Amino acid sequence: MAISFEPTDNSRCARDFYRKMAVEQMRPIARRYDLEEHALPSEWVDYFWQHGRKGPPIDIDAPADGMIQVCMQVEELCWGDAALYLRMPTSALGGAAVGAAGTKEQKSRFLKPFKADGHPVWGAMAITEPGAGSDTAAIQTTAELDGDEWVLNGTKIFCTNGEGASQVEGGFVVVWATIDKSAGRGGIKSFVVPAKTPGMKLVGLEKKLGIRASDTATLLFENCRIPADHLLGSAKVRKKDPSKTGDKGFKGAMATFDASRPIVAAMAIGIGRASLDLCREELERQGVTIRYDAPRCDLTVIERDFIDMEAELQAARLLTWRAAWMMNHGKPNNLEASMSKAKAGLAVTKITQKVVELLGPAGYSQKLLAEKWMRDAKVNDIYEGTQQINQLIVARRVLDYSSSMLR
Repeated sequence: MAISFEPTDNSRCARDFYRKMAVEQMRPIARRYDLEEHALPSEWVDYFWQHGRKGPPIDIDAPADGMIQVCMQVEELCWGDAALYLRMPTSALGGAAVGAAGTKEQKSRFLKPFKADGHPVWGAMAITEPGAGSDTAAIQTTAELDGDEWVLNGTKIFCTNGEGASQVEGGFVVVWATIDKSAGRGGIKSFVVPAKTPGMKLVGLEKKLGIRASDTATLLFENCRIPADHLLGSAKVRKKDPSKTGDKGFKGAMATFDASRPIVAAMAIGIGRASLDLCREELERQGVTIRYDAPRCDLTVIERDFIDMEAELQAARLLTWRAAWMMNHGKPNNLEASMSKAKAGLAVTKITQKVVELLGPAGYSQKLLAEKWMRDAKVNDIYEGTQQINQLIVARRVLDYSSSMLR
């Protein structure tokens, strides 16, 4: 089947809807909430809950809609401001985990608050620990079955939306924990912990280099009890490599990233496009016009740098849309999702740094948003799997190696 990236009328409508939101609602307050870290951007949260989440519908049956449309929307919103995008009251990664590994009943139960009117609510995913980042086998948070309840104990850090998801009624946190440490990854399961559950405590908020308006929390679980049916997937422990088996618990949890990595790539692309748009405007204001019809040998260094950056961004966008298109058509996209995430994270890091360089002192100062975008961009090369981890996944898939064969 041929891949077509020609947007449908519905996709164009959605792109224009979120572009208008980015221009009118996000850009005007981006600097303020970058400076006021941990402050709740209530005007943005309330606006999005009332208007943004009720934007143009997604037609999952249209070849150019579905995940590609989601990526287009994310790019527009992160062109507005990536940190405010992360602060949106949505089910986020937690919802993606429920969608990937939950039953039909669990999806209906846990995602219902995000479909109803009322106060804004958030979802979150809690994976990273002080001693466990990319290596999920090192997770120390435990879950023990006690009668008809699971009891969770451990500490989770760098939880995006962790404050809102754990403290606001209707939200939830999907927690990764082990039910059998001797089984390594095979013992890792994911559990839905509703907001305000006794034993789940918010113990801190991170001070960050970038995406400062986003909510990044540390959560402590002390004898936190949840019903047995809050486990996503099977409680069966597989001693073999769970990525090569039918273990929906671990595989389902990991499948979350096949959906989320193209979205993170789209976030990076939005930041990169914002930087290039600003750079072009500032260069033209100084009388520098990019000549696309001139031989490369006749171009100035600035022109060559700018054209190269545009090419890198377009390559990242096409990889991202390819991964999204495959998911939309039910095709395995683990390789392509990691490729898009690795490419976009690296590209936007280089682009935003180069833009600051080209703009000189103005780019380095807070007169422009260029320096903010440089700070915001780097995290796209870190979370949802670091650059190194995604390259490792690509190598495993290309060579058909298991995680135990290639580390």
